[in-house]
Amino acid sequence: MTDTTYDLIVIGGGPGGYVAAIRAAQLGMKVACVEKRGSLGGTCLNVGCIPSKALLHSSELFEEAKHGQKHGIVGKISLDLKALLARKDEVVVNLTKGIEGLFKKNKVDYVIGSGMIAKPGQVGVTTPDGKSLLLVAKNILIATGSEVTPLPGVTVDEKRVVSSTGALSLPNVPKKLVIIGAGVIGLELGSVWRRLGAEVTVIEFLDRITPAMDMEVSRQFQKILEKQGIQFKLAMKVSGVKASNKDVVVSAEPVAGGKAEDFKADYALVAIGRRPYTQGLGLKEIGVELDERGRVKVDGHFQTNVAGIYAIGDVIAGPMLAHKAEEDGIAAVETMAGQSGHVNYNLVPSVVYTMPEVACVGKTEEQLKSENVQYKVGKFPFLANSRARTMGNTDGFVKILADAKTDEVYGVHIIGPQAGTMIAEAAIAMEFRASSEDIARTCHSHPDLNEAIKEAALAVDGRAIHI
Repeated sequence: MTDTTYDLIVIGGGPGGYVAAIRAAQLGMKVACVEKRGSLGGTCLNVGCIPSKALLHSSELFEEAKHGQKHGIVGKISLDLKALLARKDEVVVNLTKGIEGLFKKNKVDYVIGSGMIAKPGQVGVTTPDGKSLLLVAKNILIATGSEVTPLPGVTVDEKRVVSSTGALSLPNVPKKLVIIGAGVIGLELGSVWRRLGAEVTVIEFLDRITPAMDMEVSRQFQKILEKQGIQFKLAMKVSGVKASNKDVVVSAEPVAGGKAEDFKADYALVAIGRRPYTQGLGLKEIGVELDERGRVKVDGHFQTNVAGIYAIGDVIAGPMLAHKAEEDGIAAVETMAGQSGHVNYNLVPSVVYTMPEVACVGKTEEQLKSENVQYKVGKFPFLANSRARTMGNTDGFVKILADAKTDEVYGVHIIGPQAGTMIAEAAIAMEFRASSEDIARTCHSHPDLNEAIKEAALAVDGRAIHI
C-alpha cells in the first residue's frame, strides 16, 4: 500500500468521509479512506444517530405496548434490557459491515489506523499494531467529524457520569437520570430512558430548550415532554458533579443568582454539544488555518488555505449533522472532478427523533423578524388530521412561514408523528422556491399525515379546510 499513489485520501470514515470516498471512486478516482476506529460509519453509525434511533424505536414500542389498552392490547409487559441493547448493537454491526461491502464494490482502499498529514500530498498512518504507512495522494480530504464537548470541571468516566456514548449502553434502567443540556442529544436519550422507566430531570443553562428551534415549536415541545414526565430546570448553571460507586450528585444554581440545588441520581449524562475533532492531524505544522471555534477554514469549494487539502462535515462551519456532512463530501469530490458541487446550507433539515418528532427546514419566525421580513403564517394541528387521530398521536402542528408579497416559503416547522419524514417534502419545495400556494395545490394522499402540510399551506392564505 505504501507504493500506491492515490487521487484522493480521505481521513475519517464517518458519514461525510465514507460517502465522499464512494462518490470519488464513482467519478473514477483511486481512493483510500483512513479510519482509526476500526469500524466505518463514524460517530453517527457507531455511537450516535443510528444506535440512538434503534433505542428510540424499541422504547417507543415498549411504551405503546404498556399503554395499549385502548387498542385492545392487554396483558403484562416486561422489559428485557439486555435483548434491547443487543438488538441495537446488531443494527450497528450490520450497517458498518455494509459500508465495508460498499468500499469493496467501489474499489475504495480501507486503511485502519490514525492518519496525520505529513505534508501536502502525504498522509502518515499509524496502524493499531504500531506499524507506520505513508500514503501519497493528489488531494487529501479531512473528514474527522466531532467529539463530545466537555463540561469544565466535570470528569466523564462513562460509569456514573456518562457522555452520549455511555448513555447508549447503561447496564440497567436508572431510577433517576440527570441530563445536563436540553439539546437534541440529551432530549432523545432522555426520552429513551424515561420510556423504559427512569425519572428524568434536564438541567439547561439557557431559559429554553432546543435554542435553535422556532420559539413557538420549542415551547410546545417542552410542554409535550413535560406531559410525558420529563422535568426541566431551565436557566440553571451546573456548579459541580460528584460521583460515587453507587450514584451521582449534580449541583446547580440559577444563572441569575440564587440558592444552589442538588440533584441526586443513578447516572448523569453530559450533553452540552459537540466540537470539531482535529487533534493529531498535524494541521498546525503544515499551516492549515482554523477559526476561533477550532473549525477548519475552507473556501466555497471546501479547500483549505493549503492547496490540495480539503475539509468537510462537522470539522468545518455549518450544522453538525450527518446528512450535511454527506452533502459536503459529495460536493467536495465533485468539485475536485471538475463538476459543480454545491450545498444549500439554508435548506439543511434538522430533526429531533423523540415522540412526537420535531423537524424544521429554513428560517424560524424569530429570524424573519430580526431580518425585518414581512411574512405570513399558516398552521394546522395534528388533532384535526384524520391519520393522526387513527394513530392516537395528535400532539403538535405544522407551521409554514411564507413571504407576505411573493408567497415564497421561507420556513417549515413540524412537531408531530413522523415529522422527520414529512420535512423532506418541504425541503424539496423550498429548494425549487415554491410558494405556499404551490404546496396547497399539490394533491396529497388521504388519509395521511402529510395532509397537515397541505392544510398549513392553505392556512397561509386563511383557507384551511379541516379547521
